[in-house]
This record gives sequence, C-alpha cells and structure tokens, in this order.
Amino acid sequence: MSHTALLTIAVAGVATLLLLILRAKVQPFVALMVVSIGVALAAGVPAADLVKTIEDGMGATLGHIATIIALGAMIGRIIELSGGAHAFAHSLIERFGSRRTPLALTVAGFALGIPVFFEVGLIILMPIAYGVARAARKPLLVYALPMGAAMLTVHAFLPPHPGAVAVAATIGASQGLMLLLGLPITAVVALFGYFVSRRLTRREYPMDPAVYAEVYGEPEGGSAEGGSVVSGSAEDGHGTAVLTKPAPSQTDVRPPSFGMVLALIVTPILLILLGTIGQNTLAEGSTLRAVLTVLGAPMVALLIDVALCGWLLGARRGWNRGHIAEVMGSALPPVAMVILVAGAGGVFGKVLVASGIGDAIADVLDRTGLPVLVLGFLTALALRAAQGSATVALITTAGILTPLLQRADLSTGQLSLVALAMGAGALALSHINDAGYWMFTKLAGLDVASGLRTWTVLTTVMGCAGFALTAALWPLV
Repeated sequence: MSHTALLTIAVAGVATLLLLILRAKVQPFVALMVVSIGVALAAGVPAADLVKTIEDGMGATLGHIATIIALGAMIGRIIELSGGAHAFAHSLIERFGSRRTPLALTVAGFALGIPVFFEVGLIILMPIAYGVARAARKPLLVYALPMGAAMLTVHAFLPPHPGAVAVAATIGASQGLMLLLGLPITAVVALFGYFVSRRLTRREYPMDPAVYAEVYGEPEGGSAEGGSVVSGSAEDGHGTAVLTKPAPSQTDVRPPSFGMVLALIVTPILLILLGTIGQNTLAEGSTLRAVLTVLGAPMVALLIDVALCGWLLGARRGWNRGHIAEVMGSALPPVAMVILVAGAGGVFGKVLVASGIGDAIADVLDRTGLPVLVLGFLTALALRAAQGSATVALITTAGILTPLLQRADLSTGQLSLVALAMGAGALALSHINDAGYWMFTKLAGLDVASGLRTWTVLTTVMGCAGFALTAALWPLV
C-alpha cells in the first residue's frame, strides 16, 4: 500500500478517535480499541494477525506501566487518608508565613503532585486554599491558580504519572533520567508559573455565588474551613465539585509530621535516581551497581515506598492490617481505567507499526526538517488541544513518533528529553474539552471566560517554558 494511502488511513483514524471522544462521548479506552482495529484492517493487517497485534501492544505497554501506576496510586492514597497531605500543606504555610502563602501552596502542590494524581491532589488541597483565602480576605485565585498549575505540571512531565510512564515505555526513554532531568525543569516551571499567576490575579474575576459563599461567607451549619471536596458529575458530563464538611474523626491520633511525609515522597525518587546514576557511573558487573539497579527499578522503588507508607503512616499510627489492605485496595478502582487507556494507547501504537503507517508518518515528519524535540512538543500540543486529555495526548504522540525516533538513533538521554518535550506539550492548552479545566474552574468558582483567561493562559505559558528549558538541555546530553 502506498504511503499516501497509509497516511490517509492514519489521518482518518485520528479524526475518528477525536470524534468518538469529543462528539460521541465514547470512553477513551473503547474509542482507542475501536479505532485501532479499524485502522489495522483498513491498512491491510491480516485478520489472522489482528488479535496477536492487539495482545502484543496491550501486553508490552501494561507490562511496563500497570504495576508502577498502581503502586504510585497506593502511595498517594495512604498519604491522603492518613492526613499526611493536609499536615504537609499546613506545615509549609506555617514555614513560609502569611505573606508567602501562595508560594507555600505552590510548593505543596508540586511536592504532593509527585505521588498523588492531579484530580486527587486538587481535591485534597483546594479546601486549604479556601480556608486561607477566607482568613486573608483575598481572592481565592491568588492561592488556587499557582497551586493547581504546579500539580498539573508534575502530572504532565514526571513518572509515576501514567502519561509519562507510558511515553517512557513506548519510546525507550529512561524513567530515572526523566526524573533526573525533569525534576529541576518542573521545579523551575512551577516557580515561573507562580510569578505569572501573580500577574494574572492582579485583577479580580467574577466568582460563582455558591463558591463565594463557601469561601467567604458563613454557610448555615458552620464554616467550610477544613472540609473536603467531593467530586460529582454535571449533566453536561464535566466534573463538578462542592465543599462539604468532613466526616467526624474516628481517632485522636496526630497527623504525620512534615518530615515523614516529605521523606516518603522523596524516597522512591532518590532510589530511582541512584539506580540511574549507578548504571551510568559504576563498572559493569560490580556488586554495588547490581544492588542499585535493583533498588532503582521504578517498580521496586515504589514497592519499597508502599511498604514504608503502610508501616509509618498506617501500622505505627493504629491502622490494623485489614485497614491498610483496604486503603491500598481503594486506590486501584480510580486508576483501573487510566491503566486500560494506557494499554489501548499501546495497541494503537503497535497497529501503526505493524501496518506500516508508522514508517509512512516517519517519512513525512522527517521531510519537515524539524528536530524530533520540536515534533514531540508540537504533536503532543496539537493532540492535547484537540481532545483534552494530557494522558491520551502523550500516549498517542508516543505511538505516532516511535518509528521516527527509532530511525533517528537517539541516546537514552535524548529520548528522555523528547519525552519531557511531549510532557510540555501535554501541559499546555488546558481548555473546555479538558476535565481538569472544568474541575479547577468549578472549584475556583470561575466562569468559562475567566477560566480561559487564567487557567488556560497559565498552563500554555508554562508548557512553552517547559519546552524551552528542555530544548536548552539538548546540547548537554
């Protein structure tokens, strides 16, 4: 089949995928599977090989990422339910002082965003922003905007978040190098976002009366401070959220200390980084290198951290084994669909390769003359703008660009930077087709126009800044 025909099938497949997700509201996992099968048959993949192609794509992807995503979710869940996230955020606010509270919440969003998924982190920290805004009598957006953007930055760029993990597995990047290079990049981007948000929040924006009453008024039944956010679904299908009073405490056990929560967040990162450094600096065959390689494997590092979280935040603070197991198990249902979507993305990528579409796309992209770093950023940016989900944008971009990256013969460090450039593209242009956009704007009480002027502008500026920093590192790897 000619390259023109293959490219036509690819364009039709991506267009169908977008229509299914955006117009027909089909679940992304189902949409990806349907489109993958359709593209495979249209491109001439033999019917006898179709099932094996799907199984190979799903198995190869989930073999890398399913365990990592599940363990990361367990860590975040234990930190959340133990009260560690609230304690960590309040400790930062005390340390930074009232004048720097927005910066403290930005740091809290960045740090807690590493083990905790974006949506969950927003649910945990937004009540704290409510309480601070009420006490200071300042606009909620001053505190919420940089905090939410910092969490989204980590979600788009770094493992163990599903998009970054899936990209690393698909294109052959090193998760250790992604952390080593990505942590300083995301830290700078989050700080840059804090300063940009200060300019964006100099003016006040219209605020939903119900959210205004929750934050600044005294609703009947008591203050909203210290409450929690419960997400639901509006009739239009977008996530909404309301502030509710917390359930009565079952115990008088003090919340975890700042140092303990910070240590548990940092432990898997350090282990993964030590494994990467050991592989690049120690002699092959040495015992220390072998030990660091095992401990630094993302799966092992996260498994160790799950055990530490269960012991330090659970057993030592009165949780019995059954309760610890229940908390860990409760982390899995919310991420099950994320794992399946990532697997379906792997199927789509496998179909592109098996059908020859990948090579045809690689030829076209190669002829553009654009560096692979730019292509990774622009492709992820376009898909993010078109269909909304950062995770789906990253997975699809990785599948499209893998043949070109294999042809380019890049080093592991360069592939890791390409993965980070894709993350920068996935961070930008969060707008009305993104569930995260609706979740943030509903929690912050913003209308659509105000959300576009603040949240969308900030995420786009931060995504471009992240790409600029990634490009600056390219000559060094």
